[in-house]
Amino acid sequence: MQIWVGLGNPGAQYAMHRHNIGFMAVDTIAEIHRFDPWKKQFQGWAALGRIGSERILLLKPATFMNESGRAVGEAMRFYKCDVADVTVFHDELDLAPFRVKVKTGGGTAGHNGLRSTEAHIGNAFRRVRLGIGHPGHKDRVTGHVLGNFAKAEIDPLSDMLGAVAAEAPWLAAGDGVRFMNEVALRLAD
Repeated sequence: MQIWVGLGNPGAQYAMHRHNIGFMAVDTIAEIHRFDPWKKQFQGWAALGRIGSERILLLKPATFMNESGRAVGEAMRFYKCDVADVTVFHDELDLAPFRVKVKTGGGTAGHNGLRSTEAHIGNAFRRVRLGIGHPGHKDRVTGHVLGNFAKAEIDPLSDMLGAVAAEAPWLAAGDGVRFMNEVALRLAD
């Protein structure tokens, strides 16, 4: 069992915020790979499914970003998973918009969802970093992260989310490098 967590804030008013791109990613994966319907579980919403031969639990914590780790820890304990079985999809300021990078471990770069997850399960989990770009000055970060995607960004956002979902079998198989390459190739078309 793998646990794939999308980070975001619950509620319709946050749905299109850049900070919710993790929710958007797991929603798209659930749709493309025909996961079971979302249900309330583990202090969030969970959907079970398969990608290739791998059983995967998709999880969207409903605890708000700052407490995301509680839901992740609860799901891990329930399924008796190791931290290496966890993949977290999150917004990344230090990546150009709609770029996708994968890494395991590392710092939290001030991201409260990552900080909470690390506090509850350690930091050796895999991260799928979804670029939202930096607004240029640190005083503008909060407004940028908690702002909606602009109309001009909707098509590239949809393309990126579709590419992430389409290439998810590489991620499920543990090949993060191939996943990143295939996503980049799809987005270059």
